[in-house]
Amino acid sequence: MATNHHDTGYKELFSHPEFVQQLVEGFAPSEIAGLMDFNTLKNHSGNYITPLFEEKFEDVVWSVEVNWEGITQRVFLYILLEFQSKVDSTMPLRLMHYVACFYDHLLKTRETTARQGLPPIFPMVLYNGSKRWSARQDIYEMVQPEPPEFLRAYQPHLRYYLIDEGRYTDEELISKQTPLSGVFGVENAGHSWEALQQAVDRVVKIIEADPSKERVDKIITRWIKRHLSRLGAEVGLERLNSLVEDRDMLAENLENLVKKERLEGRQEGRQEGRQETARNLINRTEMNDQMIAEIAGLTIDEVSQLRSAIKH
Repeated sequence: MATNHHDTGYKELFSHPEFVQQLVEGFAPSEIAGLMDFNTLKNHSGNYITPLFEEKFEDVVWSVEVNWEGITQRVFLYILLEFQSKVDSTMPLRLMHYVACFYDHLLKTRETTARQGLPPIFPMVLYNGSKRWSARQDIYEMVQPEPPEFLRAYQPHLRYYLIDEGRYTDEELISKQTPLSGVFGVENAGHSWEALQQAVDRVVKIIEADPSKERVDKIITRWIKRHLSRLGAEVGLERLNSLVEDRDMLAENLENLVKKERLEGRQEGRQEGRQETARNLINRTEMNDQMIAEIAGLTIDEVSQLRSAIKH
């Protein structure tokens, strides 16, 4: 997976334990989150060169203690940030390879030994593409056709838990009321400046209510600045140091983008109307391009292009 500033922004978010906790508690199965002692979170993130895919990939790895039937043990949370534009159907194979590389890393660094055994891992894939995730979620499901029963026990199994941001509605994200759910809301609002403005307002309110307001404000502000830069928003990013303290400045700039968006929408609508008028005149009259251009409010070249398109 190619590294970009989008991945890096999320990697920074998940370098803070409270955001890892919000991810697991808010978006992973409750029966798993309920076993975890988040006070024991420990960061193990690192970049690994993988010979199979010949790339450096971005991942986030934490360990946390879980209590199960009176026994306390450590589980590794392996979070893969998947922000490519297309769904990768090889994800089960990729993840199995990444997990194997991570286990190898634990052995080489003496975190454990082969005699002691390998610790359990909870693999998570965080995806924010516009297309809904469609790749299989277990490497076994890629073995086709399904082998006869006597061979099934010998096939590989590794399932990952998928968090597809785009599947969550605004109502679902609002109900969670965490800074991370606010970030997901901003991500999902990328289709318009107006939706983005509303999502930013929501995340600011969440930050203001957070007991660690100043710390969370700094973290989310850095992420928002990266996000707005990626979207090409001209909102004076160099002057944006705090979503809370600079909220009026940000709100004013976003409002200007909303007005511009609405104006461009109206202009686009008017242009479509002019083109429709020209098409009707081309189809129903013998007028030349100059006359049609004067009536429809288009240039002669635009009418000529429309006429050529109609003929073909």
